[in-house]
Amino acid sequence: MEALKKSKEQPGENVKYAQQHLANERTYLAWIRTAISIIGVGFLTTSLHFTIRISANSTINNLAVFLGIFSCIIGFITGFLSTIQYTRKRREIQQGVFIPSNRSIIFVSILFSFLIFLIFMYLSFLLFNL
Repeated sequence: MEALKKSKEQPGENVKYAQQHLANERTYLAWIRTAISIIGVGFLTTSLHFTIRISANSTINNLAVFLGIFSCIIGFITGFLSTIQYTRKRREIQQGVFIPSNRSIIFVSILFSFLIFLIFMYLSFLLFNL
């Protein structure tokens, strides 16, 4: 009987925090779009490199492949962490608590920085080996 009472009370609580839940969903979808974009950059870089045949240097070819694979890994990690953060924030909204997610943001920022470094190295090798 208590479960029935809680299920009837639950919708009222959800409506109370509707704006926060919608904002949480928008943030989640923005992170998913970001993950898809990162994966797309990796595919684009690798496919353009081998389609146009910019360089025959094996180091540059390996870097292009690694860049594509690393972009996919970063995209997957971003999507995975965003799903974890979404569910965590959903729970926190229901509990009326706010805990900032510093560690995951710093981790993803470090991965993005490394990806940008790899892109810089790739372009530098292309520039100086042509």
